[in-house]
Amino acid sequence: MTSCPHRSELERLQPPKLSQSVHREECTQCFDNQDGDVGVDVCLLCFNGACRDPVRHHASIHVSRSGHSFTLNIKRTPKSKPPSRGDQEPPTKMTKLAIMQEREEDKWEHHTSLKCWKCDPVEGKEILASVDTVKRLTDGVMQSLSSARQSEVQAWEEEITPCEHTLTARTLTSNLWLCLTCGALGCGRYQYGGTGGNGHALEHFTSTQHPVCVKLGTITPEGGADIYCYACNDARIDPELPTHLATFGINVASQKKSEKSMTELQIEQNLAFDFSLTAEDGSALRPVFGPGLTGLRNLGNSCYMASVLQALFSLTQFQQRYYGGASSGTVSNGVFERAAAHWETCSQSLPADCLECQMLKVADGLLSGRYSKPHVESPPSGGLAHSTPEHTPWQTGLKPAGFKALVGKGHAEFATMRQQDAEEFLGHLLTVLRRFNHQVNSDAAEPTEAFAFGLEQRLQCLSCRRVRYRVDNMDILSFGVPAQELPADTGLVGEIITHNARDRADELTRPKYAPVTLMQCLGVLLGVTGQEELEYQCEGGCGKVSAVRLLQFSTFPDILVLHAKKFQLKNWVPTKLDIPIILPPGDELVLDAFLGQGLQPDEEQLPESSSGPSSSSLPQLNEEALEQLEGMGFPLVRCQKALLATQNQDVESAMEWLFSHMDDPGTPGLDTNMAPEPSSDQIAMLADMGFTHAQARKALIETDGNPERAVEWLFNHPDDTGEIAPSSNTLIQKKPVPGSSRLPARYRLKAFISHKGPSVHSGHYVAHIRLPPTQLGDGMDVEENDEWVLFNDEKVVVADKTSVDELKKLAYMYIFERI
Repeated sequence: MTSCPHRSELERLQPPKLSQSVHREECTQCFDNQDGDVGVDVCLLCFNGACRDPVRHHASIHVSRSGHSFTLNIKRTPKSKPPSRGDQEPPTKMTKLAIMQEREEDKWEHHTSLKCWKCDPVEGKEILASVDTVKRLTDGVMQSLSSARQSEVQAWEEEITPCEHTLTARTLTSNLWLCLTCGALGCGRYQYGGTGGNGHALEHFTSTQHPVCVKLGTITPEGGADIYCYACNDARIDPELPTHLATFGINVASQKKSEKSMTELQIEQNLAFDFSLTAEDGSALRPVFGPGLTGLRNLGNSCYMASVLQALFSLTQFQQRYYGGASSGTVSNGVFERAAAHWETCSQSLPADCLECQMLKVADGLLSGRYSKPHVESPPSGGLAHSTPEHTPWQTGLKPAGFKALVGKGHAEFATMRQQDAEEFLGHLLTVLRRFNHQVNSDAAEPTEAFAFGLEQRLQCLSCRRVRYRVDNMDILSFGVPAQELPADTGLVGEIITHNARDRADELTRPKYAPVTLMQCLGVLLGVTGQEELEYQCEGGCGKVSAVRLLQFSTFPDILVLHAKKFQLKNWVPTKLDIPIILPPGDELVLDAFLGQGLQPDEEQLPESSSGPSSSSLPQLNEEALEQLEGMGFPLVRCQKALLATQNQDVESAMEWLFSHMDDPGTPGLDTNMAPEPSSDQIAMLADMGFTHAQARKALIETDGNPERAVEWLFNHPDDTGEIAPSSNTLIQKKPVPGSSRLPARYRLKAFISHKGPSVHSGHYVAHIRLPPTQLGDGMDVEENDEWVLFNDEKVVVADKTSVDELKKLAYMYIFERI
């Protein structure tokens, strides 16, 4: 380590601001992290984290592309655990009872060094600098919130909003739980964060109706704190907290945070969630390691994302697009050639902001096998140390925090840390990837097209017998599951095998449902057996008549995703029903009978509407019910369709219809020109992406005002100028329907995602994936285990055959490969 001739440039650098993300935990282009042998180099200008891997060269690539010359190398090693005491030495006498927080500095030792890349453009040269400069820059990087933790906390805090009680409180204050109206101090409820408490703050609210309190120990000099409103029964923020606290003589600027906030406690609780990993006989399932067998650590309610990612990257289309393969000649020295080329030419200044970089990073992490290793904890130190008891050598697991933050950015749900629906996330991710690849005009194969297919809708007027055909592009086929509740004394049918008393007691009290085959479920939606009669305004002059709608496949996808909608509306809340679905023998599905034929020679088409509907031709809807449904957040057109389909009965009937038709490609009875005029905000949002005002308006009208679908519509109609002809059904030149109509349409189950919990927005998701025997290694009894592997966050195990057979019946999503 020597002095550097560029020290003057180094001394002018500034530590990171509070708003800046510091990527000090791991490389932004791969999952090499600060725990590795060479650590991570953090750029001292943009605070990007890059590895020093001799093959990938991410640190030197960043330096050459950005021109930033100084980095801080960070390495982290675990501290040795203190030795356990022998029997001859009594424990130290306890003099004070306290709950101590395990701090990072108690578990890890950090080693840092400054490097100048002007002195050594290949490896970076470790340099000496003044003590003040070293301390200022090092402390700034090490004491800032890491990018991963910053995104987690922000995602939780985005959900907290002000209320009228925090905005109008006259006298407010903070610590323990301090009433901001009168200054009374009381303890919180026990269940918050798992900490102790007797609920005295709640009792104070009950007796005085003083609603707002602040948790002492969470107040920061910036005016942040945990605020709770008992009247709203929810966490809130107080924009005037410093003023309110000043009433009690509390100076916010002098406060120091001394306790974990509710956000931090909730994150820790979510990370501690566990799931049983035992076979039918109670034995532990066998962990596996290697390429394609890498776990993903739970970031706190991120199991829905982990299950979807594991399933996607088990597919050939995603593997070839983002990782390549030695057999195809696209990998050189362990590096995907397309990835290496993209690293050199990426248009984003930071890889953390580039979707292509993050997808390549996830693919390398999951498929390379470099991170799929048993995690071994350091043994205690000292002569009297005892060996630790044997335990299952789980993987550490990768933390895709950067990927989650980027994909969820700007989304009302996926930007948060709440549990989400795995099916909704899959649809969102496919849309984001498709949009990105259209924007960059990538010449690489588009893996999302493997999911795309055409769904044909045939509408026939029962009066004039004329027909109309429409084909919608789809990625996921959602189907309802017939529910037939069994008598209470019926034995367990198709239930998940559990091994603890609480789960068994829950099984005994839950309703049981008769099994139904997958083909029966599809028959309820598709083909002649799935025909639906509905009320319809015939364009042929028949007036208000009945029509029959029939859905068929227009084309078949390479990858078929089936989403089982097993819900029932109970007290206005969709509740999951555990209805067993029996798959065909060998998990093979044949869909030839569901292929549509399009317009036949003996069929006559309905005429196109010559003009928009007049007010007299519009169906008369229940205005009161319509207002209530809109108030619940449903789009106007969907509300109109629901009321029309239920003959204006009541709000509850319309709600049932809405939940059972959430994923319908479209429902006739209301023409697209009945869609309301898009809001100026929605049009402006699309215009900011580079589309014209006319294009944005037409896209929103064509997609019922759904911005995400509107963006996809725009990319599917790049030549559309946005002009709307007088006819609402103006023919628009469309791209060819994706998928293939060739027969036979045979599929084999590749993966399925299961969910445990009362609602898809709570509980836990896991993925089961069928892998080839060679991937599991020669020592695995893959024939008996049917080649199924369970991915449960960071735990990857060979699945128990009996459990797989039962879990397949209750799966939430099925992913089939065409064979």
